Amino acid sequence: MQAAWDALERNDFRFAERAAREALARSPNDAEAQYLLGSTLLFEGRFAEARGALEAAAAGLSRRGVRYRLGHCYLALGDAARAEQVLRAETQQYPQSANAHNTLGVALVNQDKHAEALEAFRASLALEAAHAEANANAANLLLRLDRPQEALPLAARALEANPELADAHLSHGLILHALKRYEEAVASLRRAYQLNPETPYALSSLVWSALHGCDWRTLEADVGALREQVRAGRVLAAPFTLVAVSDSHAEQAQCAARHVRETLPDRPALPRRPPPRDRIRLVYLSADFHEHATAYLMARLFELHDRQRFELVGVSYGPDDGSATRARLARAFHRFIDVRQMSDEAAARLIAELGPSILVDLKGHTALARLGILAYRPAPVQATYLGYPGTTAAPFIDYAIADGVVIRPEDEPFYAEKIAYLPHSYQVNDDSVAVPPAPPRAALGLPATGFVYCCFNATYKVQPRCFDIWMRLLAQVAGSVLWLFDHGPAGTRNLRAAARERGIDPERLVFAPRVDHGQHLARQQRADLFLDTLPYNAHTTASDALWAGLPVVTCRGSTFAGRVAASLLGALGLPELVTANLAGYEALALKLARDPGALAALREKLERNRRASPLFDSERLCRDLERAYLRMWELHQRGAAPRRFAV
Repeated sequence: MQAAWDALERNDFRFAERAAREALARSPNDAEAQYLLGSTLLFEGRFAEARGALEAAAAGLSRRGVRYRLGHCYLALGDAARAEQVLRAETQQYPQSANAHNTLGVALVNQDKHAEALEAFRASLALEAAHAEANANAANLLLRLDRPQEALPLAARALEANPELADAHLSHGLILHALKRYEEAVASLRRAYQLNPETPYALSSLVWSALHGCDWRTLEADVGALREQVRAGRVLAAPFTLVAVSDSHAEQAQCAARHVRETLPDRPALPRRPPPRDRIRLVYLSADFHEHATAYLMARLFELHDRQRFELVGVSYGPDDGSATRARLARAFHRFIDVRQMSDEAAARLIAELGPSILVDLKGHTALARLGILAYRPAPVQATYLGYPGTTAAPFIDYAIADGVVIRPEDEPFYAEKIAYLPHSYQVNDDSVAVPPAPPRAALGLPATGFVYCCFNATYKVQPRCFDIWMRLLAQVAGSVLWLFDHGPAGTRNLRAAARERGIDPERLVFAPRVDHGQHLARQQRADLFLDTLPYNAHTTASDALWAGLPVVTCRGSTFAGRVAASLLGALGLPELVTANLAGYEALALKLARDPGALAALREKLERNRRASPLFDSERLCRDLERAYLRMWELHQRGAAPRRFAV
């Protein structure tokens, strides 16, 4: 038998398996042979076959490592609860096993038992401070808990312990990204990708950090490789990154579907308390109930919902920033519940106990999203709205709420959800927000004269194709400047360098600091024209500009993310600001800079339409959305499957 174990150490799986099966043929109850067979099958990745052999070995052997390997097998098969059970037994009998404590931590993370998981990782590290995997796992968990400063030294220690561990470089890069140290993040993430191009999320995270830092040196090649990975179905990638760089519905859907399959396996639907008979109990779920773009858009909607027909519950799993926005949101709901410290399952159980009618997810696959809560089916009808411009690809979400511009009939096959079409733009806005008086140009760092092109989109949306157009516009409009949002020193430095490379004085790029929402609206009145981005448009940023009276020029893209500004402008009665291609976009932006009369007429039309059009009529949107909810509920009550419909 020792020769067979030696063969296993040499990865000679064929010899080890043959020896184990021969031993079992002679003595079917030989626990040692079961252990050898189970270990061999486990190392080969044949987890379903390994399970029975390791269970038999664990029943017959009391030896260090048997239950440890059985725990690994359960984890690979998605049974974290049973993995926890056997790994706890292993750590109790062999408390000096750093590996067992670490793997127990993984099993606990997979069940959202975060506090216990941290204890397990720390127990592992107390035994072996340089344990690369335990350091990386603890760092990943702290990052997930939004504690990147604590995570960073653990990630660095993991790299010291094993500089060739791709997962450790990935963890390090993700933490640096969370700390907005994008250039360092790119270096770590590229190293992870170089060490193992198949590392889940390595390439998409690399692209994401490069976009945030406006590091375009290898962007085209990296995006091409990422899209090829997704098409080939080889490697997990972040769905939101695909939305930002791909104009393909098929790629976005494929990426999201694989992500959901791998990270949100089937979970049993929870028992639910029956919803009330007299009203629809409407639960909104988000991490963004604080100073956030989603909150700015939706606050008025929550206040306007018909209390006679709807009972509103807000469920928050994001930070409580103590802001006036947070307080306003909390007041708008009948009940406002913070589940940030709960596991996905515990939060889902709480929602199910509320007796919900409809649960509305506001995050999709965006940052801090927790679709795992919806995976337990805590509500009979589940919809996604506003936060994510694409399919979640989640089989447990019934509806996506949209309009006929952002999702066309021919796009529907790429959505796992059925589409609930609103009659105008899908995007809700708050028509109660006042726009303060504009500050003087000098106070904003703008020149006293000259045309001001503006784009306050996040830096990940600012990509070379549109930037090239902007630089050509600056070259042709004497005295003009481009006003951008300041997302940090890396982006500022790289964008100014990119301008210089294109023959434009870097000082013609003016960067606006972060200010509160009112000041942000006020200052936009000093710009002349907002230039949109592609393949990912301005969304809240566009409606902010339009509400402030700033015209937006956009190019209609292929996918949801690239068609939002067209939806907004159509609902505002300004379709003339929507172009079909980038050549038309560039020509229109140049024409309006050279024709003050045409621009003035557009601004006057925008001002007239602001109060009269559906886009900024919060109550109209609210009633349209309520009709959509009523239709969803009516279909459910009569036992019909979810189906597309238009309000």
